[in-house]
Amino acid sequence: MLVACKMLIVWKNQRVRTPLPPVAAVIGFIDAINRGDVDRLVAFMSPDHRLQVLQEPPLTGLEANRDAWAGYMTSFPGYVIYPDRIVQRGGDVFVFGSTTGSHLGLPDQEERQLKVIWLATVRDGLLALWQVMDDTPGERALLGLADGTK
Repeated sequence: MLVACKMLIVWKNQRVRTPLPPVAAVIGFIDAINRGDVDRLVAFMSPDHRLQVLQEPPLTGLEANRDAWAGYMTSFPGYVIYPDRIVQRGGDVFVFGSTTGSHLGLPDQEERQLKVIWLATVRDGLLALWQVMDDTPGERALLGLADGTK
């Protein structure tokens, strides 16, 4: 159960600072994904949350994203995000890492070799965007993250 007050969120009888700083919101979002907790995941989304996966059409809105994540978590219950590095630039948080247990159906060791960048745009402690990109030198250059640290 999520209850919001002026400066406090209560989640399952635990107090949480609000709004969460961008990196904290992203870490909570990833933790919810890794635990397969759709309700907690949605609690980190803004009402106009947009999911952008590679070149696929974006998915916008809480209910559409809830349904998509519930389906993905049901189909791939072993899906885990492994953040290797996190870079914050204002309300944008870049997560460099890899996954296992995804729809790719690869052995974990092989899937961990596929590097990904997730971009989260955080507004008032909630994720307005969760974008998945291949981690390539070209993508890093486009994002102004050529060395992955700025």
